[in-house]
Amino acid sequence: MNTTQDTAARSQALKALHARLESCCLCPRMQGPAVHGESVFSPVMLIGQAPGAREISERRPFCWTAGKTLFKWFAPLGLDERAFRARVLMSAVCRCFPGKNPRGGDRLPDDEEVAHCQRWWLSELELLRPRLILPVGRLAIAQLLPAARLSERIGRQWVYRAPQGWNADVIPLPHPSGASTWFKMEPGQTLLQQALALIAAHPAWQALVAEAAQDAQGDLAQPHAAASARISN
Repeated sequence: MNTTQDTAARSQALKALHARLESCCLCPRMQGPAVHGESVFSPVMLIGQAPGAREISERRPFCWTAGKTLFKWFAPLGLDERAFRARVLMSAVCRCFPGKNPRGGDRLPDDEEVAHCQRWWLSELELLRPRLILPVGRLAIAQLLPAARLSERIGRQWVYRAPQGWNADVIPLPHPSGASTWFKMEPGQTLLQQALALIAAHPAWQALVAEAAQDAQGDLAQPHAAASARISN
């Protein structure tokens, strides 16, 4: 099978995986339906923690307050929200809403729920074999790297070594939750900017930015071509 055929086969497998994910109801405390991003075959994969109540109702990851902050981080790097969603696979450690914590905020998924949902993001990872992984938040970072403080993980580039023998670069990010102050204070502010600079300089990210720019130029050219055709006629 050549590279084009292999990519097409894995793209179809990704769509089939997401179709199965949508019907998952393995965890009784989790509130579904399960959420996933667009089934896009990409060299960049983002792994979040778990959707909130709004993400469940909208059926889209990062579609509310945290998402607004997240996409504000990425827009200056060349991908606005629309371009990002169309070009980056948006995954998560858990795909259903864990519910509210009686003490406030969203409940953190328990170990069993994390283990149940692991097969989904690991399957996505193996199908894509991305060049760049962006884990967002402590829970997501802990799935790829040994446990450590955020200040010891964010602002640096790491390597994920898959059991199947392939590698990917990992650039962790803090969670953009409105309840978090970590990225708004030092050293979080500086480390976040360092992480974003690493993302902007990564070849896989730059390839997506170039692709988005090319598509944008094409969109601008179409109305001009149509207007020229009307004038000539």
